[in-house]
Amino acid sequence: MTLVLFVSLVTLFALSVPIAIAIGASTFIALLFASSIPPVVLAQKMFTAMDSFPLMAVPFFILAGALMEGGGISRRLIHLANTFVGHFAGGLAFVAIVASMFFGAISGAAAACVAAIGSVIIPEMTARGYGRPYTAAVQATAGTLGVMIPPSIPMIIYCVMTNVSVGALFMGGFVPGVLVGASLMFVAWYIARRQGYKGERRFTWAERVRALKDAFWALLMPLIILGGIYGGVFTPTEAAVVAVVYGLFVGFFVYKELRLSRMRAVLVNTAVSTATILFIIATSSAFSWVITSQRIPQMVAKGMLSLSSSRVAVLLMINVLLLFIGTFMETVASIIILTPVLLPVLNTLGVDLLHFGVVIVVNLAIGMVTPPLGVCLFVSCGISKISLEDISRAAFPFIGVMILDVLILTYLPVLSYGLPKLVGLY
Repeated sequence: MTLVLFVSLVTLFALSVPIAIAIGASTFIALLFASSIPPVVLAQKMFTAMDSFPLMAVPFFILAGALMEGGGISRRLIHLANTFVGHFAGGLAFVAIVASMFFGAISGAAAACVAAIGSVIIPEMTARGYGRPYTAAVQATAGTLGVMIPPSIPMIIYCVMTNVSVGALFMGGFVPGVLVGASLMFVAWYIARRQGYKGERRFTWAERVRALKDAFWALLMPLIILGGIYGGVFTPTEAAVVAVVYGLFVGFFVYKELRLSRMRAVLVNTAVSTATILFIIATSSAFSWVITSQRIPQMVAKGMLSLSSSRVAVLLMINVLLLFIGTFMETVASIIILTPVLLPVLNTLGVDLLHFGVVIVVNLAIGMVTPPLGVCLFVSCGISKISLEDISRAAFPFIGVMILDVLILTYLPVLSYGLPKLVGLY
């Protein structure tokens, strides 16, 4: 049964079958070969996987991000970031990264972050003489901060899988998100210096204050969401609903850039994105149940520990596995499938699950900018109108520093759980 499961999965991937369908179909084929398990289990496990209160946060955070994008939030965040960091060498690259960090605290999704910020900043950087591959690579890698900076959809999925507190993991993502953001800015600055990309003029403090006032309502949203979660005012799911209501209010009545004529497109795009994610969650959960029932996690744990009993070496092997899987499998599906596989190894090594939640999310986020299936690369390519080969070459220095960040986070767990423990959330 196990052989049939993985052979059919690889075959369907090779035939370019969409990932959710490939995972579901391979699970169904495997169940047909298992005389003791009826195929109806597939439908049962898919339904059970989606019957979860925390998962209700996913569509609402997606909708909130779409509302804020259509309501003029991204443009104001970019202008605010430009007043503070635009004067450095490669200043607009800094703006793209800082603005992505702010937008990540609203949307919780990487591709949405690339689209929202990139649609404004990429044409601007190109017009100012920045090379298209450099510009596209900066925005693609900056977009991954959308899943590292809380709220984060992959973090919610991981918490559902492991029963880790969503609020604690959200807070645990702050320091790693800032670390990765700072690392990306360093690489962007270094390349900009070599390529001769000059910064913008230095803004006065009066201009910065005006930009801050203009972006006040945009900056208030993540404070309301995360402050409400950490303060115990509402759950992450309730926070997502509050974010939608806030997005509607700001878009229609404060900035007045959201129109009823655009709401249909916003709702349709949200429904499509939600259906895609939930379909992946459903089929991946069924797939995960099958491999768990076949005791594959225990075999993987035994195999890894037989190669080495060193905590350092095993964690390195896990990182290599995650980097490899992330290059060709969607982040949510990877988390659902790999988490139960790796849990026995983590428990044996005594690895903190909140710490590993940060590691797996950051690790798999690298897959979003790694060819051949990096979703952020495709979004950025579409905006900048360059080839996948060009953006891939330009993205390698950024990917390299992100891998270094993953290793730092892996072997310095205090960076992940230090802040939640400090405030008593963990």
